[in-house]
Amino acid sequence: MKILLTGATGYIGKRLIPVLIDQGHEVYCCIRDKKRLNFENSYYPKIKIIEVDFLKKINICDFPENIDIAYFLIHSMSSKIKNFGELEEKTAINFVNLAEQLKAKQIIYLGGITNQENLSKHLRSRKRVEEILSKSRIPLTSIKTGIIVGSGSASFEIIRDLVEKLPIMIAPKWLNTKHQPIAIRNVLEYLTGVILRRETFNKSFDVGGPEILTYKDMLLEFAKVRKLKRVIITVPVMTPRLSAYWLYFVTSVSYRLAVNLVESMKVPIVAKDNELEKILNIHPISYKDSVELAFQKIEQNNVISSWKDSLISSNIDNSLLENINVPLNGCYTDIREKEIKGDIQKVFDKLWSIGGDNGWYYANFLWEIRGIIDKIFGGVGLRRGRKNQNEINTGESLDFWRVLVADKINRRLLLYAEMKLPGEAWLEFKIVKKNQKFFLVQTATFRPKGLTGRLYWYLVLPFHFFVFEGMAKNLVK
Repeated sequence: MKILLTGATGYIGKRLIPVLIDQGHEVYCCIRDKKRLNFENSYYPKIKIIEVDFLKKINICDFPENIDIAYFLIHSMSSKIKNFGELEEKTAINFVNLAEQLKAKQIIYLGGITNQENLSKHLRSRKRVEEILSKSRIPLTSIKTGIIVGSGSASFEIIRDLVEKLPIMIAPKWLNTKHQPIAIRNVLEYLTGVILRRETFNKSFDVGGPEILTYKDMLLEFAKVRKLKRVIITVPVMTPRLSAYWLYFVTSVSYRLAVNLVESMKVPIVAKDNELEKILNIHPISYKDSVELAFQKIEQNNVISSWKDSLISSNIDNSLLENINVPLNGCYTDIREKEIKGDIQKVFDKLWSIGGDNGWYYANFLWEIRGIIDKIFGGVGLRRGRKNQNEINTGESLDFWRVLVADKINRRLLLYAEMKLPGEAWLEFKIVKKNQKFFLVQTATFRPKGLTGRLYWYLVLPFHFFVFEGMAKNLVK
């Protein structure tokens, strides 16, 4: 079947692509930036990538005729706190118009459970999107979930940060809110199981796991799986703003995402009778088993997607393409060139494993201090780490950097800074050949913004000399 997939670079989209391919479907991935989708070579002949922005006018000529299934997985929660609802509404309208022109036979939508009268802005937006999609003349199957548990999911990583870093938690009272978490494996089963199932047309289904738990229950169960003893004390004095700051400073979420999450976390999210579970004969996985399965993936370095790779984890909305060419004019640079006298492949492997648990190969304590300072000033900090310690792809997050280029063939790695700066910064690594010798060329580029940016560069210049020189030396050692 021909399948149109929006949100292909998101957490769910990246998980769904290999499942659809393995089922023999032809998948057309709609993304805003082609550089942000990376898959194994075996998948490339089976997927088609279409660059499209659903907030703008869409050129129908870029799409194939007679699409069978159209998935709507676009999510704008990462946008500015006040306007993500408007953005989602606009994208939904443009999506419906496109799906109708392509003569799709079914729209499949993944939304949030909205059974409460008092909903957060986020959940109200999800409900509004469902209403827009339901007005299409194409049959809609709406699948609504609560917390999704899986390696790399936002809820999983937030709970992991809290449990593994805080032996004692003084937490807000919303930790007693009831939720019904669901395993990512079950979500994928539902999303693919409803394909052209007529009994699911023009219907909305709540799906969840077998247990109803509070956030406190989930934190303590997570701690048991990790064999950690944790004490949680909930207090009523933490306002939504204080709760958002609490999440922001302890976990790897950006502040604007923390605000939206806290608002949603205060609302009970419990599924109604799961009719779809019976129709598709799906067996929900328990929360404990979901966590254990997630850690199996992590230990095997087999995490397919992470919410941190989405721009939802950053404080910028820049397109990768806008930053992929490092500017030359009006910039300050720090260039280090070191001859590689040993095994080139070993140097390359070290380069491809930089960041995360491996650190930056020199003065890691200074990188950690810079991460703390970044967090204090509203940046992303170092807590995002990296998804896989041995592999890295374009578009992924890497501590407080975003990967713009990860080119194995030409041995080039280009990073763009998402930390708080009075300007823009790039860090580039290349392995080049000169006069029958190989060299590592490491270039830090900073484009200052105004006088503040220029003062910043000269203030940190001594630290750059110390850190960048040591890093380059250790990379080729």
